[in-house]
Amino acid sequence: MSLFSKVFLLTQIGLQALVAFLNPNTEGLYTYAPQILPFIGVIPFLFFKKGRSSFIRGLYIFSIVSFAFLALDYTINGHIGIIQLAITFVPLFLLWLVYFVKWNYRHLKSKDSLGALGLASVSWVLYALAFPPLPLGVGALIFLVPWFIVLQKKKPSVALFATFWSGVIYNAINYYWIYNVMKVGPAGFILLGLFLLIAYFSAYNVLAAFVFIQAQKVKIKGHSILVWLFPFFYAGLEMTRTKGDFSFPWSHLGYALGNHLSLIQALSWIGIFGYTALIITSNILVTKAFTEKKYRYFIFTPVVIILCLWIQGTIVLSAKTAQPFYEDPSEKSPMIAMVQPSIPQTKKWSKAYFDSVTTKTWSIVDEFPTLHEVDLLVLAETAIPDILKRHPDQIRHIRKVASENGLNLIVGALDYDKIKREGKAPLFKLYNSAFLFYPDSHNKKNERYIKQHLVPFSERIPFDDVFPILNYVDFGEGDFTPGTETPVYKPFDWTPYICYEAIFGDQIRRAIRNGSRIMVNITNDGWFGKSTAPGQHLNLIRYRAIENGYPVARNANSGISVFIDQYGHLDQKTGLFEEKIIARKMPLRTRDTLYTHIGDVVEIGLLVFFAIYLLYILIPLILDKLRYRKNKKSER
Repeated sequence: MSLFSKVFLLTQIGLQALVAFLNPNTEGLYTYAPQILPFIGVIPFLFFKKGRSSFIRGLYIFSIVSFAFLALDYTINGHIGIIQLAITFVPLFLLWLVYFVKWNYRHLKSKDSLGALGLASVSWVLYALAFPPLPLGVGALIFLVPWFIVLQKKKPSVALFATFWSGVIYNAINYYWIYNVMKVGPAGFILLGLFLLIAYFSAYNVLAAFVFIQAQKVKIKGHSILVWLFPFFYAGLEMTRTKGDFSFPWSHLGYALGNHLSLIQALSWIGIFGYTALIITSNILVTKAFTEKKYRYFIFTPVVIILCLWIQGTIVLSAKTAQPFYEDPSEKSPMIAMVQPSIPQTKKWSKAYFDSVTTKTWSIVDEFPTLHEVDLLVLAETAIPDILKRHPDQIRHIRKVASENGLNLIVGALDYDKIKREGKAPLFKLYNSAFLFYPDSHNKKNERYIKQHLVPFSERIPFDDVFPILNYVDFGEGDFTPGTETPVYKPFDWTPYICYEAIFGDQIRRAIRNGSRIMVNITNDGWFGKSTAPGQHLNLIRYRAIENGYPVARNANSGISVFIDQYGHLDQKTGLFEEKIIARKMPLRTRDTLYTHIGDVVEIGLLVFFAIYLLYILIPLILDKLRYRKNKKSER
């Protein structure tokens, strides 16, 4: 047994014994006595053989067994002690970090690896410039060809190296705007979080690359069937980003065509993931044409796809009912007004500026000459930048505006519930909310909507229910509790959405099934500054509108505020940081789309397909590895 192995083992046992002895009672630092068993179990593996390979094998076995005991702790006790989690995984993480540094160093000295990185970077940089509001969208059908050439022609290790670092560049271009949050939060934590986020999303690129490389090797009756099914795997991979505490479905490949209204009308049939699959298919076909020197197909494939999408979209948009903001004579369209006050994010949450923030919003409302004609007045997310019930003067003013003008008024603000617990301190649940006030709100109680999808690390630390210690750490985030209800308000059957939760297709479809006919989306994109992010966010909302035939009234504190009809036409689009109130009659949803009905089945099916495809790739690799080790042993 090597000296390093002995030091590691003794350190781990010492740490575990110390934790068990101290038995910390602080919430989140729980101990779990059976956790000592993995340390006892790993000792024989460290003594059986000498050398580095024995130590690493023991470390892997230790980590796997320790993870099983952590899972058991969570299953039985509903928690995981953060110290024991660190003891389990930090050594393994440090080992992988050493491997990662050595792996990169080796590739950085290789001209072949650097050449592959250059090719892959061409693909992913161009693709990053394809998402609206940037202009290169149609090129998405061929931009990934250099990357696929790398995956086909280069050694797997070289291809994965090129994919990871080109993915880092791609995701840095997509998410650079998060640095703006540093102006209103702890800069160091936010910068570190941005780097980790970029690396995390780049790992998705690496997984896709790894699977494609392996799929090329698998032949079913002599055919590369898995390669042609890869577009659906990639769509399923994107679908995984819509689930769980880390869900952030922002930059799916299919969003690249958003600048061309006629090209995205097929969303009502195949949805966003259908567009992703179509784009991957196009790039694979063009790559095949290029590598096999059938150059006429290089142009033919994307042109045919664009032509088909354009013809279908043109036919759809030529219908009388598809004209911009067409009003059905038999329907009464509500008059909706939206206030964009453009409050700087650095001042919005300052107590010293509270009065000036709210005064500015109400002065814009007071100056609107036809407020009495409005059916619904919409104020932005956290237009009242505090817990609303703490400001009775604001509540009185809201009720006054609603009653004097005979309108409904929805306003974003925070709220909380105090939950009494016997023998314990009361529990406070904080919410990012929207409040609906009626014209007769003195006699009719206002409604409260609670945001359901919280932004990871901004509004809630992921898995803080599993690791309660995280609730004691201040990263500058909100500590909100998600809502569970999707209401449909009368009259006009409309549903509120706060910020980015309006990009989740399942929540949209649930509201429509409940009878909703129009989305009212309030958001505060002031966090993003003057960047591409507000345009990206608007593009995602526009996709949901077309996908489900669902009109949208979108009000953003600093822009972009806009009205979107059920075919994706835009009206009265505001500029960034423009102070303005916009109003119009909004036709209600009259269009039923196929994807509204099949979307849930399609998206669950993609997740299932993703899992099956991945297992089909991984199981033979694992079996081959085991056979290889068995043969090695027999040779000895």
